[in-house]
Amino acid sequence: MTTKRGLLLIDLQEQYFDPPGLQKVRSELAANVQLLIAAARAADAPIINVRTVHLPDKSTWALNMLEDDQPMVLEGSSGAAPLVELDLAGVHDVTKTRDDAFFETDLAGLVQQLDVHELVIAGVSTEACIALTASSAYARDLRVQLVTDAIASADVEQHRHTLALLHDQYRQPLITAREARFD
Repeated sequence: MTTKRGLLLIDLQEQYFDPPGLQKVRSELAANVQLLIAAARAADAPIINVRTVHLPDKSTWALNMLEDDQPMVLEGSSGAAPLVELDLAGVHDVTKTRDDAFFETDLAGLVQQLDVHELVIAGVSTEACIALTASSAYARDLRVQLVTDAIASADVEQHRHTLALLHDQYRQPLITAREARFD
């Protein structure tokens, strides 16, 4: 039996690439994500773009945002926009307000509706949104592949540690964008 795979893109938005550590990898990461998008499209595999969007009135802000009075990716801001390098035409769009892309979103229902049983994950940041979403997928009995050259963090050590943890704890394969298959 073949497992249907879908591509899950997480927080590939302008503001997330402001930190110097992510600015350095932006070009290569975006190119690798675009390779994944092209491969998924060629195989007619579902592509889901998950993006964080917060309301200016603070009603959707996470605790750290409230404590610091520092918003991220506010609705309508240039920082909430997708990376300009990516062709996201026709992808499924999911909006979230927390690190876990499944938390209070329609992602689980969409994945089920699309009959996807394995997610190929790309995006930022490794130790936060990638880790929580990959762990949550595991809790939902979804297989996950983590695309190491299409996932990044401003903190390289956290990035490496988190990928190793997800691989060791949940047996989530670490692959490159060129190794990703959707057929």
